Amino acid sequence: MAQLKRLAAERAAEFIQPGMVVGLGSGSTAAFVVHRLAALRAEGKLTDVVGVPTSVETEALARSLGIPLTTLEEHPVVDLTIDGADEVDPQLRLIKGGGGALLREKIVAQASRREIIVVDAGKLSPRLGTRWPVPVEVLPFGWCSQALYLEGLGARVTRREGRDGTPARTDQGNLILDCAFGPIEDPEALAARLEARAGIMAHGLFIGLTSELVVASPEGVEHRLPE
Repeated sequence: MAQLKRLAAERAAEFIQPGMVVGLGSGSTAAFVVHRLAALRAEGKLTDVVGVPTSVETEALARSLGIPLTTLEEHPVVDLTIDGADEVDPQLRLIKGGGGALLREKIVAQASRREIIVVDAGKLSPRLGTRWPVPVEVLPFGWCSQALYLEGLGARVTRREGRDGTPARTDQGNLILDCAFGPIEDPEALAARLEARAGIMAHGLFIGLTSELVVASPEGVEHRLPE
């Protein structure tokens, strides 16, 4: 499957054109895209492409591979973002944030003219929440009140922890509450409830942001549009 994900990521990288500002996603699948972009630059192609990283980890990887980077302050409109996802429904609505970069990923996605999501077939789901909890990034201040609010919406809430047992922190220094709602009947309505709450900085429901999907499966690589 890792080999298929690499092939899918390289297929998505084919959509990068000279002169583009490209959002560089986070996670293992997006890392394949970053490596492919670096390889194309080494071949003398796409040398005028600049990247906007969605996490500190992606920024470090891109710099180590010699990819020139920029910021949304310098380029507030991104031509194309390529990223992964934890769960995808038939309408190309997503759950993201398993790697903890959901806030920056969403900021870059909203600034993008086009977003391509690369996943393996195991991430496809008939309904969001079937296979993955919704990550919710919250301020450390008052986080318990956010947990109670989320439980009131029907979630089973778990504060994410690092390997050392201490609370996991995002690149912004916030906490992540993983919220198992089960299959979500109305993702748009849930997203609105989450966005209305002070102290919630971001949530992992990505709705109306995905332009297209590249899926890796044992049958090969498939390019899909929204149903």
